[in-house]
This record gives sequence, structure tokens and C-alpha cells, in this order.
Amino acid sequence: MQRATGIGGVFLKAKDPQALAAWYDKHLGLSFGENTYLSFECPPEQERAGVNENNPAVPGSTVFSFFRKDSNYFDPSSSPFMINFRVKDLLSLIEKLKEEGVEIIGEIQEEIYGKFGWIMDPEGNKIELWEPGEGKP
Repeated sequence: MQRATGIGGVFLKAKDPQALAAWYDKHLGLSFGENTYLSFECPPEQERAGVNENNPAVPGSTVFSFFRKDSNYFDPSSSPFMINFRVKDLLSLIEKLKEEGVEIIGEIQEEIYGKFGWIMDPEGNKIELWEPGEGKP
């Protein structure tokens, strides 16, 4: 069974997400615009791990995003970061992880961007698992 197929995103907590995005823009040339996130597009011919496995014609992407320091999105983890891994079949993977004794957090959610599930690693870091939707990277 194929598990993670690539990194879908890296999320960091910040005291001031807008200011931190501006710092990354100024010093690393990462243009966030008015947002606190950006997306790196991965054309299939350049990076296989970036492909939207559910629709190979749609290039994948990796998100880099800031969350407010007081955000509860990473809960129950106290870590200031969360990694999102792209997966091919979220429902099957969650079932397999349950069988293996991995701590599952919350219920699977389906959004316009695809399906999301969460687990905890042994050191208390929350990990987001993402199965991209048909038309979204």
C-alpha cells in the first residue's frame, strides 16, 4: 500500500503571520501578496511527488503557510509547526494506521481541496494527511 506521496505543505505558527510573511517576501523573495500562505506549483514533468495522483493532468503543489500563534488548528499538539503529507487513498490509509495503533485525531473532513485526516506522531506532533481532490492540486 502506498502511503505518503509527497509533502503537501508546511505550516508554522507565528506571533504576527502578516509580518512574518512580509519578512519571507523581503528576504527570500516568497511573494505572499495579501495572504499568509503561498503555493509552490509542481509540474508533473519536473517533480513526480508533486502530481495530483487523482488527476495527473493537474499539477500538484506544496503550500507554505503561517498560522496565528494562538491558532488551535495544530491541537492537540503543542508544536509550533505541522507538516501536511499528500496521500493517495486517505480512507484506506487511516484504517491501516488505526490497525497499527497510530493515534487518529478527529474525523476525516472533505473540502473543496480534497480529503483531510490527522494523526499524532510518537513525539506529539500533529500530522495532516491530504488526499487532493480531482480538480485541485
